Amino acid sequence: MKTYLKYGGAMAGGGFVVVLVIYLLGLHSDPGKLSLAQAVQMVLGLGIGIACIVLGTKERRAATPADQDFGYGSALGAGVMITLFAALFGIVSNILYMNFINPGMVDVAVQAQIAKWEAAGMSAARIEQAEGMMRKMMSPGISAAFGFIMGMIFGTIISLISAAFLKRPPADELQSVSN
Repeated sequence: MKTYLKYGGAMAGGGFVVVLVIYLLGLHSDPGKLSLAQAVQMVLGLGIGIACIVLGTKERRAATPADQDFGYGSALGAGVMITLFAALFGIVSNILYMNFINPGMVDVAVQAQIAKWEAAGMSAARIEQAEGMMRKMMSPGISAAFGFIMGMIFGTIISLISAAFLKRPPADELQSVSN
């Protein structure tokens, strides 16, 4: 449990630091720069996620005695547990960011989306209707829930892939290979 907490916390903390740096660079205050901010956040977040899941799974495998199985299911379980803790910590950091650090983030995101809709030729009436729905969907609570779900999906995908490389064959297979 300690390993999952440590690497899940590191994963969420690393993602939060990326968001804070993007915010401090002013990329979350300008609708024109929001696409760049999202791309940077996605790439760096993916890198942090992969690193934390792989390192945490390796630590969990090393802590498992050599005579015990640490197969695909165990490796996958370790990655998913790390992801779960990261997603739970992510809820807290998302709410903290949206409510206290950058409460104007929703307005910036809405402005960026309206500019895209206008460029696509959407009517003013449809834009106004869509804006109301977008503001509801971007409330801190719904945004945090969506972040949790997406974090779990992407973390599970990373865990599914990494488990194939980080599993350890059963002890009886190791003995038969060495003989």
